[in-house]
Amino acid sequence: MAATEFLLETQNLKKHFGGLKAVDGVDFRITEGGLISIIGPNGAGKTTFFNLISGTFRPTAGKVFFRGRPVTGYPPHRLAQMGLGRSYQITNIFPLLTVLENVRLACQSAGEDNLKFWKHYKKFPQYEEKALSILERVRLKGREFQPTLSLPHGDKRKLEVAIALARDPKLLLLDEPTAGISTEELPELTNLIKDIKAEGSQTIILVEHRMDVVTEISDRITVLNRGKILAEGTPQEIMDNEEVQKAYLGGGGSE
Repeated sequence: MAATEFLLETQNLKKHFGGLKAVDGVDFRITEGGLISIIGPNGAGKTTFFNLISGTFRPTAGKVFFRGRPVTGYPPHRLAQMGLGRSYQITNIFPLLTVLENVRLACQSAGEDNLKFWKHYKKFPQYEEKALSILERVRLKGREFQPTLSLPHGDKRKLEVAIALARDPKLLLLDEPTAGISTEELPELTNLIKDIKAEGSQTIILVEHRMDVVTEISDRITVLNRGKILAEGTPQEIMDNEEVQKAYLGGGGSE
């Protein structure tokens, strides 16, 4: 298949850190729509692979295509302009701003007035309106004027998703969105991801360590081990795969 048939494709993608092959020749393809999870034992290369496709790392070798275009080595801001949004495993928000201000600034940075931050925000009501709509979408309505620093951890994770949605991305990368989430907060965040998936506006790639979440919300799963793809399939196919079971029981390589 040609790269133009896929929303995202990698060809023989590699990232080496000295003698460590963190990602070692990954061929990965997804079409538009649905939710694909990337899993693997500790050190399997998941985060490194995420950093490659989001532009955080430049590959040692191989190619990346997004929406049919070669984007190998493009920086994150350029990929974001093209329609790739990402949340991070470690929260990446402005803690002293309010919830609304965080999302409004993200919306303005994605708009035509991205270089006009010196002007009063009231001159750009469209960005506040969009931010309020996104906050309702991620279930943060009612917390608009709360300082981000005072949010519970689960709400900070939802705010990260809201910021990633500010550009209306075609592809949404979620890097361990349940990291640090309490058992009580988990169902609401899981349902939020389900809702975004059901809306159909974004294709989602999820890196996640909670297998109960992965099997519940994924359409397909890709398993990495020692920097290579070990298996791909539906949640049931992956759960039944003996090689996957061995990888989790025996451990992986190094990140």
